[in-house]
Amino acid sequence: MILSSEPDLQIVGEAGDGGSAIEAARKLDPDVVLMDIRMPGMDGIQATRALAGPGVENPKKVLILTTFGLDEYVVESLRAGASGFLLKDSPPEDLVEAIHIVAAGDALLAPSITRRLLDKVASRLPSAEDHAIPALQELTDRELEVLKLVARGLSNAEIAEKLVVSETTVKTHVSRVLAKLDLRDRVQAVILAYETGLV
Repeated sequence: MILSSEPDLQIVGEAGDGGSAIEAARKLDPDVVLMDIRMPGMDGIQATRALAGPGVENPKKVLILTTFGLDEYVVESLRAGASGFLLKDSPPEDLVEAIHIVAAGDALLAPSITRRLLDKVASRLPSAEDHAIPALQELTDRELEVLKLVARGLSNAEIAEKLVVSETTVKTHVSRVLAKLDLRDRVQAVILAYETGLV
């Protein structure tokens, strides 16, 4: 209902389970797949992996809807290739904006999810010494600073304000970080930052 009322969005298909979602997404080739985690049969994580996971040819952009009770699945879904997460109780305008963000090739991780994820997994994260990545040494001090702020859930505008630079400069830093670390998007950068103990 929310999406149908948006003039610049078109719903090209719907599915009630993971298997049907995969089939429909491959056939209809949508710009964004809005995926639930809990579905009958194949769940949203498995379906996301099939559509956007490692080694998938022509991966789809998947935006996952989650609830507070499903936070334990956040990391698995991101590893499966999801481009973002949104809470089911988010306002309609946030859902519409999230779809546009993911469609544009950016990633979205709601700050509240980042915070809750940190609270749940911080104690299990390895130290930087345990999982040091050589490519991290190639980052400049400013790029490392930007990576840490991205991992904390800040938007480009918020990072620009914090570092007192232009948003264009922040976008350049983010692009360089992703290129140097061979990452697809901001979500993968967040996972890397947590896994390496940067944040």
